[in-house]
Amino acid sequence: MVPGCGAFACARAGIACAVVVPFGNSTEKNAAMQAFGAELIEHGRDFDEAREHAVTLAQERGYEYGKSFAKDLVLGVATYAHELFTAEPELDAIYVPIGLGSGICGVIGARDALGHKARVIGVISDRANTYRLSLDAGRPVASNSAVTFADGMAVRIPDATAFDIIRRGAERLVEVTDDEIAEAIRALYSDTHTLAEGAGAAAFAALMQERAKLQGKRVAVVVSGQNIDRPWMATVLNGGTPQVA
Repeated sequence: MVPGCGAFACARAGIACAVVVPFGNSTEKNAAMQAFGAELIEHGRDFDEAREHAVTLAQERGYEYGKSFAKDLVLGVATYAHELFTAEPELDAIYVPIGLGSGICGVIGARDALGHKARVIGVISDRANTYRLSLDAGRPVASNSAVTFADGMAVRIPDATAFDIIRRGAERLVEVTDDEIAEAIRALYSDTHTLAEGAGAAAFAALMQERAKLQGKRVAVVVSGQNIDRPWMATVLNGGTPQVA
């Protein structure tokens, strides 16, 4: 059982795989994974219910379960941070979206390994704030829901290892609304012709929220994905914000 990014890797390696996604997952992303030969299984109302089912199904079938947060995954993600910090040695800060946490943990790891000075600022949805609750409590705390169209950030249950890395390595968290994310998608598309999904635009939304305090600073944002379905993108480009139940 592998996460979505594993469908491509398994196809290249000639390994059969199954991907478990929640109902309502991006239809175009689903189609892409199936095109790589993955068996697509829809289960649950959100990422966490799909993840729990994947664990159970892997045990029943005797499959290897590909964790959504694992050391090798974090090391792989860290390569883009290494490239960024090497190219921009004078970077003052970087905004990173947080889902389960592999992205920001990779950035923190690369920053620390290189001895870079950049402050790492995590970005979460105000509708999926499990890591905010966890930092406030001093321990991993699950949220009651994670209902946001930024589905790459829609996590209810934090990873304990990720929480510890974020707690020690991130300067702070910034919460963004779905409306702010939609506006960030529009700005990225209009100003740079960059297509971003909700989670992909969240870091830019946070930067726009805090732009006054960062005047004169060198700041980077992580645009982490482009998996936004056409109906949602049409809604955003028409000035709206996609609604999810």
